[in-house]
Amino acid sequence: MVKVRNDKNNTYTKLLKDKKGISPVITTVILVAVGIALAVAIGLWMSGLVATFTRFEKLEITGAYAISSTTSISGNPVGWKVYVMANNTGSSDATITTIMINGVPNNVSDGWKGTSYAGQIFKPGTTPPTSLPLPQTVSVGSGIKFEIDLVKGDSIGSTKLSSGITLNIVLHSAAGKDYPASVTLP
Repeated sequence: MVKVRNDKNNTYTKLLKDKKGISPVITTVILVAVGIALAVAIGLWMSGLVATFTRFEKLEITGAYAISSTTSISGNPVGWKVYVMANNTGSSDATITTIMINGVPNNVSDGWKGTSYAGQIFKPGTTPPTSLPLPQTVSVGSGIKFEIDLVKGDSIGSTKLSSGITLNIVLHSAAGKDYPASVTLP
């Protein structure tokens, strides 16, 4: 067995005494940098997670108006054509399941007597394509246009259709949201 001398000139003793650790300032800087990096990484992960759960539909009614019409439906002269346009500005697709006029939905047997409707999906600024039935899904950034033919003298609920009355039109979505518009018949 080799015996190590225990004096101050010994190389081994000098090495042990000259050994220094990381200074407290550098240690603090390293710990803070690691903490910030972890906080940023967790924040980015959470923002992606939150964005997944916070998608929403948002239809904006961009126009609603009525014009007089001379066409006919099943032999009955149409009094007015009502147009309702909406754009989906939300972050999730919107599905329109029902159109209501003065609280009467389009899908009941005694509602909208003598009425037909046509939905058209289009990108804003382009010409609408062919007619499509309800329900209609409006994808993000797209729009929809509904054309509703109303027969002069018919009733919707307790409202008799005539010039000068205001109709409250509501687009109802599958998510349970209502998007209202008002139209006065000319």
